[in-house]
Amino acid sequence: MNDLLTLSTLGGGAMYIALALAVYAFLSGLIGAARRDARLQTSARLAAVAAFLAVTVGIVVMEVALLTDDFSVEYVAQQSRIDSPTWVKVVTLWAALEGSILLWGWLLAGYTALLAITAPNTVLRPWALVVMQGVLIFFLGTTIFAANPFTHLPNPPLDGPGPNALLQNHWMMAVHPVLMYLGFVGLTVPFAYAMAALITRLPGQAWMTQTRRWTLTGWGFLTAAIIAGGWWSYEVLGWGGYWAWDPVENVSFLPWLTATAFIHSVQVQERRRMLKGWNLLLVTLTFALTILGTFLTRSGIVSSVHAFGDGPVGPIFLAFFILVLLFSFGLIALRWDQVRDRAELDDPVSREGSILLANILFLALAFAVLLGTIFPLIVEAITGDKVTVGAPFFDQVSVPVFLIIFLLMGIGPLLPWRKAQEQTLLRNLAWMAGTGLLFALVAFLFGVNRVYPLLTIAVAGWNIASLALLIHGAIAPRLKLTNRSAVQVFRQYAFESRRRFGSMIVHFGIIVIALGVTGASGYRIDAQMRFDYNVPVHFQGYDLIARDGYREEVPGRVTIGAIVDVERNGTYVTTLRPRINSFGQSQMDAPTPDVLYRPMHDLYLSLAGDVLPGQEFVVLRVVQSPLVSWIWIGGLIAVIGTVWALLPRPGRQRQRVTAAKGVARAHD
Repeated sequence: MNDLLTLSTLGGGAMYIALALAVYAFLSGLIGAARRDARLQTSARLAAVAAFLAVTVGIVVMEVALLTDDFSVEYVAQQSRIDSPTWVKVVTLWAALEGSILLWGWLLAGYTALLAITAPNTVLRPWALVVMQGVLIFFLGTTIFAANPFTHLPNPPLDGPGPNALLQNHWMMAVHPVLMYLGFVGLTVPFAYAMAALITRLPGQAWMTQTRRWTLTGWGFLTAAIIAGGWWSYEVLGWGGYWAWDPVENVSFLPWLTATAFIHSVQVQERRRMLKGWNLLLVTLTFALTILGTFLTRSGIVSSVHAFGDGPVGPIFLAFFILVLLFSFGLIALRWDQVRDRAELDDPVSREGSILLANILFLALAFAVLLGTIFPLIVEAITGDKVTVGAPFFDQVSVPVFLIIFLLMGIGPLLPWRKAQEQTLLRNLAWMAGTGLLFALVAFLFGVNRVYPLLTIAVAGWNIASLALLIHGAIAPRLKLTNRSAVQVFRQYAFESRRRFGSMIVHFGIIVIALGVTGASGYRIDAQMRFDYNVPVHFQGYDLIARDGYREEVPGRVTIGAIVDVERNGTYVTTLRPRINSFGQSQMDAPTPDVLYRPMHDLYLSLAGDVLPGQEFVVLRVVQSPLVSWIWIGGLIAVIGTVWALLPRPGRQRQRVTAAKGVARAHD
């Protein structure tokens, strides 16, 4: 009887019920959509909600098992330990392969249920839900049959090893993976609607209108995840950097590139009825790249501190990736008469021309990053030789491309549709170029003398001038028609034009990130130094005084570190404690640098040697990174801009839903 009441049984049973409900929702939705049977469609929607509730039961059961140290559940026995803090036990849910797939399935079921409840009742909705359920069946089936976290151990151990030391060493473990999954899974919705549009022979703008907010939401979560992952790398890995073009970093960046291109190119289809096929290609590639990334990180074929190692799901995800490509591209080919463009580009010097060029650059960069990521795998599979493609390759490819994209990001929004007026264009270019040159001159006078940093600063000035011109162009006509102040008019514009103003905030955040990356990568100073205790060492305007080493033991963790006082111009600033943590039975140490955050630069200390009893010195890695904190600030600004763009205009929610229904029922 007790075997029937174990957490393994409850969790596994909930997953089987969820899979059965997803299969029912798929079949009833498919038949209901094909026959236009409202009762079957309603039944499928209710089943989608029920499937989410069933997976939620599985999530709750797993958390209970982790929090109560139930080592009869194999996943708990392999990934948790008694002495782990409560927050670590909670986030251990997604610390390894089986738990991460379970979390993905839960979030996907949640998105599907939310779509079933909130999406307008259009001809596209039932087919989109069918596609969502098909993807959910894959993830639930993988969880149950290939990566089951609820396997029962008849002879459980007394304790477990705990999660990977790097993953329990920083609170960002509770944030970064969830943001990444919310972004990846959220981008399933526009893919599902794109496939629904192809199935129903309505590949116009209806599916984009209904998925605009879903796409922005997924993109926003993915942006936040990438920035949070960079901060985690900076705070945990001890090397003083934030982005190493690691394979797992790359596979999170790839769908971000294609999703960014898609968000911009949909504007062309909305205004000019162009790029139908291109947009379908982009949204398909975005979803397919999330699956490819999951395959690479969970198959064991790439080496990374972010990867999940060897696992049984690699071939399954590869097969699903191929199936997605065959299904989606097959549909596009089948509906080519409906998706091919009939409008033509009137003039390359136009808004649609700038967006198209930026799209090509985004896609070219995505291809280069993908090629650099998988090239070593291809060479090893063919020849058996191990080769590496390092950061220099990715930097040489990406920096020039991004500079051109930033130029287009500045001029594109100022260009009209169809064709630009030469006089207005030249006037705007003069303001932007002048501001860019002024920024570069000021930077040069302050000691910036390298080509790419100067170009980036100039492009930042170019974009800031562009934003100023955009705001002036929106505010000035309104000021002439009203007696209100500029602040009041600006506030009204920001609230009434949330989508456009939100995009300005996002663009500003991206420029802030670019400046932070330029300073941190172009002028970073990195040194490994010996510090004799109580002897000041001068470094970049600071006096660093290592006072002593220390060792600290708490349940489940051993810490060794050094105490370093930081002084500037003879004045005490702070005390930093770079250290190394060891957790439980893990043989892997987790470096924990300590950072003095300043607006213009960070001072970063990391242990680079042992701290032994009786030792009179310590070896530290000392890094000064100019402007690195502005990367995180810029990321926050971009996320705020995304949220602002997502907020509905007051009094327009009902009109938008009505318009979406009407557009969806019309042939484009």
